[in-house]
Amino acid sequence: MAGGGVAMAAGDAPHVDGARLGLAWVLPFAGILLSIAIMPLAAPSFWHHHYGKVSAAWALVFIAPFMAIHGLPTATYEIVHTVLLEYVPFIVLLLALFTVTGGIRITGNLHGSPAMNTLLLAIGTVLAGWIGTTGAAMLLIRPLIRANDNRKHKVHVFVFFIFLVANIGGALTPLGDPPLFLGFLKGVAFFWPTTHLFTEMLVCAIVLLGLFYGLDSYWYRKEGHLPRDPTPDSPIAIQGGANIALMLAIIGAVLMSGTWKPGITWSINHVEVELQNIVRDVLLVVFTLLSLRLTSRAVRDGNGFTWAPIVEVAKLFAGIFLTIIPAIAILKAGKAGAMEPLVSLVNRSDGSPIDAWYFWLSGTLSSFLDNAPTYLVFFNLAGGDAGTLMGPLAATLTAISCGAVFMGANTYIGNAPNFMVKAVVEAAGIRMPSFFGYMAWSCCILVPLFILLTLVFFR
Repeated sequence: MAGGGVAMAAGDAPHVDGARLGLAWVLPFAGILLSIAIMPLAAPSFWHHHYGKVSAAWALVFIAPFMAIHGLPTATYEIVHTVLLEYVPFIVLLLALFTVTGGIRITGNLHGSPAMNTLLLAIGTVLAGWIGTTGAAMLLIRPLIRANDNRKHKVHVFVFFIFLVANIGGALTPLGDPPLFLGFLKGVAFFWPTTHLFTEMLVCAIVLLGLFYGLDSYWYRKEGHLPRDPTPDSPIAIQGGANIALMLAIIGAVLMSGTWKPGITWSINHVEVELQNIVRDVLLVVFTLLSLRLTSRAVRDGNGFTWAPIVEVAKLFAGIFLTIIPAIAILKAGKAGAMEPLVSLVNRSDGSPIDAWYFWLSGTLSSFLDNAPTYLVFFNLAGGDAGTLMGPLAATLTAISCGAVFMGANTYIGNAPNFMVKAVVEAAGIRMPSFFGYMAWSCCILVPLFILLTLVFFR
């Protein structure tokens, strides 16, 4: 054991010993998450123009003292490890999904009856698990707006859309929601969420779709004779069909990286990079470029496609992935680390996990902070070993996954698509609930549902 809290990993790679780190090292991580949660509301103009600088500042607050205290080799190893094995694959997948789904446009118009609205929400919920919550939300939100443009009472339609399509539907695969892809990068099998989160997701979907249909039927009957539809019903058509094939190719590339194990690796500053992961990321970049090449500008313009959302995600998550390094190291130290009170809270005296606590703590933090790093924190708090978490501790990983994915719907800031949906709906002239008004909806509808999930699945 080297001094200064540095240990030697396999292959003489220097890495930080989490048992020797104090909680002060977690402050930059907490700072960037609080900035993401508060500044878009408290200082929207400043945040819009300077969020990248804020992210870089918090990263520097961590890196500078870390490098000074633990040395250049340790800092370099930890940063390279995080960037190559976590950040780059994460951003490349999001870029591919964002670009490809942004090239698929649904044209035409339907009548926004309770049955049709419920069907659209159900379709979006299913799609979210395979093309991502952001992709499904951006694909269907404009057709849903057009379908309801002559409805007087329609805010609830978009609130439930955020619940289901922008959040809960993403629980079925690593493509669905960023937390699950981080789990995939950590070794969780591609179809593990499909088999272990399906029942919980189905319960949420059935309850919410049933409740929505009843509520929408009530308002539909109350409206009586609807005003003339400004966009009359017309046949539905899909533009940018080549992107559907590219979407299937993305799924295939991710599946390949989880099943093909050639055993070929390269070492970059002691970090082992596997061939299958390099091939996956290169293919995803190729699919992204093909989507841009094969999709007409008119289709993307019709979708309101811009690069701003993915640029924001890339800049913010660069800071998040760097500042989370000491937090994960401390959690890996377990009861020997500075987060011993949190470890003791979520585990019994014999060391076995309390799944209900994992569900509610990961979910509560995901409601107000970004759910991807929150998932990583609790994944590591539960031991961080994918094999164990998929096996003996499968119920715990299920609780963590459900908390991170489902409870991102509790607030506008819980998941990136939530704010994106709000922005698109308001741009169409529809007034969405305020931040706390939206929370009133989630507290009345989602919190009782999550209590039900706890009683049925996580006791």
